[in-house]
Amino acid sequence: MEYIFFDAGLRDRFVHYAQQQQQVDCSLRDDNMGLLVAVSDELSDELHDTLEAFYDGLQDEQSLLLSETEGGFKNMAGFSLVLPDGSISTVPLQPDVANRLLATFSIEEIQALFSTIARCALEPQQRHVCEILHRGGIVGE
Repeated sequence: MEYIFFDAGLRDRFVHYAQQQQQVDCSLRDDNMGLLVAVSDELSDELHDTLEAFYDGLQDEQSLLLSETEGGFKNMAGFSLVLPDGSISTVPLQPDVANRLLATFSIEEIQALFSTIARCALEPQQRHVCEILHRGGIVGE
């Protein structure tokens, strides 16, 4: 399970909180999307819900921080995608949209979705949905 942050202070608060909860181990990494915190997928449902609730509260603070940021990236978040030629690009999104996506999908699922959309847009194939489904060209497979 991964959590994304755009502020190191909020990330550190999450890590501190997680470590207080039955000493949950966290691994940290930075990439072009933001500051990522990974925790084990094998947590109890109760502990997972506790971390999710704390993260949701931090997301509200993160949205406020982003809306107060000065400069060209005011009110902006982003996700990476791989273009058909192998280059990497970023899809800029409003923080509330990014938060809604992250509430439902993992970062990997979002990246796969955006990469599939980019591939289909840049290398269009004039096929009907029935043909695509029949040949197994479904997102996420």
